[in-house]
Amino acid sequence: MTTRPAVDVAVIMRKVPTSSHWQPWRWELSEVVPQEESFGAEPRLLYKGEDGERWLHPGFRAELFRDEAEGYYLNVTTPAPAWFVLWRMEDEPSVAAEPIPRPLIVTLSYNEAGRWLDAQETVENVPAPAHIVEWMAAFAEEHYEPEQKKKRKRPESFKTLSDRFGQPASVTTVKKYGGGGEGHG
Repeated sequence: MTTRPAVDVAVIMRKVPTSSHWQPWRWELSEVVPQEESFGAEPRLLYKGEDGERWLHPGFRAELFRDEAEGYYLNVTTPAPAWFVLWRMEDEPSVAAEPIPRPLIVTLSYNEAGRWLDAQETVENVPAPAHIVEWMAAFAEEHYEPEQKKKRKRPESFKTLSDRFGQPASVTTVKKYGGGGEGHG
């Protein structure tokens, strides 16, 4: 059994004020950081103040899969390669007095993030550091094989018509014989 290339990370979510009096706060992805043993296994509050909160969510593994190589290639070739994090709000409070966001998956695949967005999930991204981008680029270079572009076949309706002798032919919708198709009286 071969092991996939992977990196262990933690996700930091932040609660920030909004200018809306209907929704005074919102949650957003803040950072993806290298996992450290001292983080433990459960989410924990890093900061709480008048300007919001920051929560650390440890224990994620971002793996590189061969069948996602195109997604890594697309990520690497964007102006800002990124981590993608799928997260959902808790239904009921677990570690805080009110529900907090819970990251579920961390990936570097542009295609995987797109599939989550198509499924109406909350997905946000933050810049990936240079060493992660280089690691992902090396994997994509080794495993991504672009599809060969097929030569486009010209539709039959655009081909020039010729008769059985190879001479140019024309098509008309005007009836040559029989008087134009109007009623016979």
